[in-house]
Amino acid sequence: MFFLDYFKKKDYKKVLSLDGGGVRGLASVIFLKQLEKETGKTVFELFDFFIGVSAGGLNALHFTINKTSAEKLEDFWTKDNLAMSMQKSFWGQAIFLNSKPKYNNESRTALLKDYFENKLIAHSDKPVSVLAYDVEKRKPRLISSYDNSNISVISAINATSAAPLYYPTVKIEDGSWLIDGGVVANNPSLIGYNEARKHFKTSNIKVFSVGTGLNLKRLDGKSSAEWGPIGWLRNDILGILAETQYDHETLSDLLKEDYLRINSSMKEINFSMDDYSFENLEKIKKMGMLWWSEFGDRAIKFLNSN
Repeated sequence: MFFLDYFKKKDYKKVLSLDGGGVRGLASVIFLKQLEKETGKTVFELFDFFIGVSAGGLNALHFTINKTSAEKLEDFWTKDNLAMSMQKSFWGQAIFLNSKPKYNNESRTALLKDYFENKLIAHSDKPVSVLAYDVEKRKPRLISSYDNSNISVISAINATSAAPLYYPTVKIEDGSWLIDGGVVANNPSLIGYNEARKHFKTSNIKVFSVGTGLNLKRLDGKSSAEWGPIGWLRNDILGILAETQYDHETLSDLLKEDYLRINSSMKEINFSMDDYSFENLEKIKKMGMLWWSEFGDRAIKFLNSN
């Protein structure tokens, strides 16, 4: 089916893939804001297919459902909004010492209601998917505009970002119980490529992938041999489990120049997904701007080439 593509002028479909990473999802928005300024087009106009997980899923649905510009989306990532989306459960701070999630979903749902009302994911004018994980079926679950017409945007966001330990499992409209898709692939680029390939029935796919920073702090192997649950949690076990470097390398091998990955070490940024202190948010914004300095020219060339 795809063989005939080689005999036609290549008309690429462009995929935007957005990583999870909690508050660090703001860095992706900052980078994409610069991309909009440079091109004179919104993110919605620049891409044909959108996929995200966790915070990246939230951003992807802002871009597609409301056609929010990255500049306006930055206003969503305020300290006040983040505080509302991270209201502590009854057990408060003791996330690692009890059996309850750290945060509740009620305040987050109320916040999302202000932005998405009762819209369904099917209301997107372009194909969009967010990745979650079905805990009962023990398998990944894509919630997409082209397959799940009765799923609300708020349910999709709550599900794709229901990080274990942080938020409770989410029951969506079809009865499925879902958690954060980052447990499967925190970089959903490879999945996005395959979905777009099937959806558009072409192999002429370009994938533009934006991360949320990598924790490259060295771990001491000898010390790790003594760690229990608390030790591993203090040393970013969730980040380790969410790393999908192999998916990145696989897609690089498959697509070569048709794949561009925007990411870097997070350096002094707190690896915790829920540190929305002013100082940490400023560091995250700075990382997004540093990405533009490093990748901006390549990004423009990538999007303009056929």
